[in-house]
Amino acid sequence: MDVSRVAAVDCGTNSIRLLIADPVDGRLRDVHREMRIVRLGQGVDATGEFAPEALARTRAALVDYAALMRDHRVERVRMVATSAARDVANREAFFAMTAEVLGDVVPGAVAEVISGTEEAELSYRGAVGELDPDAGPFVVVDLGGGSTEVVVGRREVEASYSADIGCVRLTERCLRSDPPTAEEISAAREVVRDGLAAAFRAVPVEGARTWVGVAGTMTTLAALGAKMTTYDSEAIHLSRVGFTRLREVCDELLTMTRAQRAVLGPMHEGRVDVIGGGALIVEELADALGARAGLDELVVSEHDILDGIALSVS
Repeated sequence: MDVSRVAAVDCGTNSIRLLIADPVDGRLRDVHREMRIVRLGQGVDATGEFAPEALARTRAALVDYAALMRDHRVERVRMVATSAARDVANREAFFAMTAEVLGDVVPGAVAEVISGTEEAELSYRGAVGELDPDAGPFVVVDLGGGSTEVVVGRREVEASYSADIGCVRLTERCLRSDPPTAEEISAAREVVRDGLAAAFRAVPVEGARTWVGVAGTMTTLAALGAKMTTYDSEAIHLSRVGFTRLREVCDELLTMTRAQRAVLGPMHEGRVDVIGGGALIVEELADALGARAGLDELVVSEHDILDGIALSVS
């Protein structure tokens, strides 16, 4: 075994993910990847606190991840918490839990909250590592449950912005009906457009040549666009979907009930109730990037902030 084996944990608003990998010549050789929907950010937008049941779900997943780290003899671990953990009133309970669980693997290990800027940089590093630099400048979008990071760069990050819009936050705030009403969708679009307008003021996307989307909303939309009957991560990685097809998928999801979305082959059960909010954000991104940069397709990467976290400790 490579003595530098590392583990990365990305704990977001909707999911918690694990990557165990061996660094080889500046890249990662996967040993194990796993994702679970724990909805840590359940109700945070309304209450400003982590719900006890959300913390319990997250702890249960992290205990299992720690067992895998021990089984694979991980040497170094880094756990990053993003949007949901930045502003909650009871976040110390979350950190104490992670210190207890991770400390059994690597003494002193504990989750850390990173800024939107660092989140963007880690996502960018993970997303573009396998892409030809000549296809840049890249605009990388990491669409999470609580925030959306927009990053522009070529070999390095040149500008980034973290907008407080995400599939969970938008759904809880605006899309409460099943399916959403026209009025709810209209209100949600205004929220998204305001958030993206701020992002595009900070991040000059006009010269971008390639749009790279990462995280579960993006990969699920790509799988639906390709009419997959089951999710195939290898086929999805670095696949492309044109804007016409992308908009069709997004529009369909917004008109479906939760029950209709639940039976879609590539749909993870934990995304069923929030994928409409994610689809609306992606649709608005496509419209903006088409108008501002003349882009007409989305490239989807399975490698994202999780890979960037692992590389940062390799």
